[in-house]
Amino acid sequence: QAQLVESGGGSVQAGGSLRLSCVASGLTDNSYCMGWFRQAPGKEREFVSGISRYGGIIYVDSVKGRFTISQDKAKNTLYLQMNSLKPEDTAVYYCAARSGDWCVLGSQYYKYWGQGTQVTVSS
Repeated sequence: QAQLVESGGGSVQAGGSLRLSCVASGLTDNSYCMGWFRQAPGKEREFVSGISRYGGIIYVDSVKGRFTISQDKAKNTLYLQMNSLKPEDTAVYYCAARSGDWCVLGSQYYKYWGQGTQVTVSS
């Protein structure tokens, strides 16, 4: 059974940085897109960034230039470096995995999810 476990959330002031980590276990092979989503109170879950099995990376426009996704396959760990954080980045951040060659934006296409980690950015 696949399991994703996030860590690294917390509270920071605007302009600060955080790095999220997601340790994956039980994924049967490397044919997955690994992605980050977020969900703010009262809003739908939103795609933030993803990295495909081929290393292709995509970001939602609102985080381009501020967030960086990366992975260490030897450690089965996905990262999201978040810089220049804004209050509107406040949300629960989820790690997710989708079987397939490429990343897509819709959360319904991701089978495995972590429990989420809270990120709070104060002004």
